[in-house]
Amino acid sequence: MLTGFDFLFIALAAMAAGAINALAGGGTLITFPVLLAVGVPAVASNVTNTVALLPGYLGGTLAQWNDLRGQSRRLWYILPASIAGGLLGGILLLYTGEKLFRQMVPYLILAASLLLAVQDPVRKWLTRRAERHNAGKVSEWWSIAPIGLAAIYGGYFGAGLSVIVLAALGLTIDESLTRLNALKQGVAFSVNIAAAVFFLFSGLVVWQAALVMALGALVGGWLGGKLAGAIQPVTLRWLVVSIGVVVAIIYLVRG
Repeated sequence: MLTGFDFLFIALAAMAAGAINALAGGGTLITFPVLLAVGVPAVASNVTNTVALLPGYLGGTLAQWNDLRGQSRRLWYILPASIAGGLLGGILLLYTGEKLFRQMVPYLILAASLLLAVQDPVRKWLTRRAERHNAGKVSEWWSIAPIGLAAIYGGYFGAGLSVIVLAALGLTIDESLTRLNALKQGVAFSVNIAAAVFFLFSGLVVWQAALVMALGALVGGWLGGKLAGAIQPVTLRWLVVSIGVVVAIIYLVRG
C-alpha cells in the first residue's frame, strides 16, 4: 500500500521526468527507479510507467504534426511495424516473470543510460548524412526490420527508444533531421500506445500512481518548456546518465 509520502515522491519524480523529457530526454530513468523504491514490483513499475507517460508521447507527436505531413506513405509501413513490435515487447515483458525481470533491471538501466549518452553523436551523424544527399541510398522499406526490433525493445522497457528509432530511420531514409524527428515521435507514440493498451488488461497497472505520474509529467513538461534556454540540455542529459549508471550499480550490488 502506497503512503502519502510515496505519492509525493512519485509526483515529484514525474514532474522531473516531464521537464527532463522536454529538455533533453531520459525521464524514464527517473520515474522507473522511483516506482521500484516505493515498493512497486519491477514488472508493475514498468507497466505503470508506460501507461503514465503515454500523454507525453502524444504531446510530442502533435507538436511535430506539421513535419509529418507529406510522409503518409512512410507511415503506412513504419507504423504497423511499430505497433506490432510494441505489442510483442509488452507480451514478452509479461511472460518474463517478476524474478527474471528484476534481475535484468540493472542491465536495462545501463543500456538506456548508454543510449542517452550517445544521443548527441547519433544526431551529429544524422546531420552529416543528411548533408550528403543520396550517398549510399537504400530502399526505405528496409526501415521496417530495424524499426520492428526497436519497437520490441520499446514495448519491453522503453528508456532510450527514441535514440534507437532515430538511428534506424537515419540508416534507411534520406530526409532532414527535423522530419526524421517527427517520424521518430510517431513511432515512439505508436510503440507505447500499443504496449499501453495491452497493459491495460494485464491487471498490473498501479492506477493511483499512474494518474499522479501523468499529472506530474504534464506539469513538468510545461515547466521544462519554460526553462528551455536557461538550462543546457547536454548538462542535464549527462546528469540523467550519471543517475542511471549509479542506480544500475546499486541494483547490481544489492543483487
